[in-house]
Amino acid sequence: MDTINVVGVIFKKYGKKYYFDAHELKLKKNITVIVETERGLQFGTVVTDIIKMEKDKIHFPLKKVIRISTKKDYTNHLNNLKDEKSAFNKCSELIKKYKLDMKLVDVSYTFERTQMFFTYISNDRVDFRDLAKELAKLYKTRIELRQIGPRDKAKEIGGLGPCGMPLCCSNYLYTFDNITINMAKNQNIALNPTKINGACNRLLCCLSYEDEVYTKLKKDLPSIGQIIKKDGKEGKVISVDVFKKSYKIETEDKELIEIFEPWK
Repeated sequence: MDTINVVGVIFKKYGKKYYFDAHELKLKKNITVIVETERGLQFGTVVTDIIKMEKDKIHFPLKKVIRISTKKDYTNHLNNLKDEKSAFNKCSELIKKYKLDMKLVDVSYTFERTQMFFTYISNDRVDFRDLAKELAKLYKTRIELRQIGPRDKAKEIGGLGPCGMPLCCSNYLYTFDNITINMAKNQNIALNPTKINGACNRLLCCLSYEDEVYTKLKKDLPSIGQIIKKDGKEGKVISVDVFKKSYKIETEDKELIEIFEPWK
């Protein structure tokens, strides 16, 4: 069966991992490479060993790793980072000059500086035409300003979650699920914003991971506050443990009884 050599590459520390066709290159973790992307050539770091994947299981054509980076490539990359930082400061000044209701999040060049991307957040649509014209005049390259939301901001910047691991959104999530407060309630998690909100100050994406399991396990269990008659005893449900598949009732004479339901 035909296979293809694939590696995972990131462009920023704790950034999202993208997969590329390594073809015959001898690559391993922490090697820096030049890869082909939809935006043009980009400088990245390999974060996986070579993975052999069956061609028929790849649902879209993979872009290629062009080469292992050279000293010159690395120098150019450092120059890009330096100029991106300078452009960030300049753009922030221009945003104040034009009194635009937007907050700049990130500035990045393609490796060959054929395009420059300015990412920002805003609560409303922003008329940035004058800003774009001035940026194009200053940097003499194609300019793209892209508005993102708080979740996208966290995904773009990366970081560590409350669990101590790299953010799921910047590590492997490709889309955002609809996260609701009912998911936290369903899992008996204290509704404390510091516990259930992520780096984006929105509900944690991981609340959705086990929600279906909790819903399934709770199907045969009563709700807290429900009156239960069991083995000649009657009482109000005061707690439910989905992992033990049990619940506790309190009788009128304050007797506590734990009842276990059979696993199916």
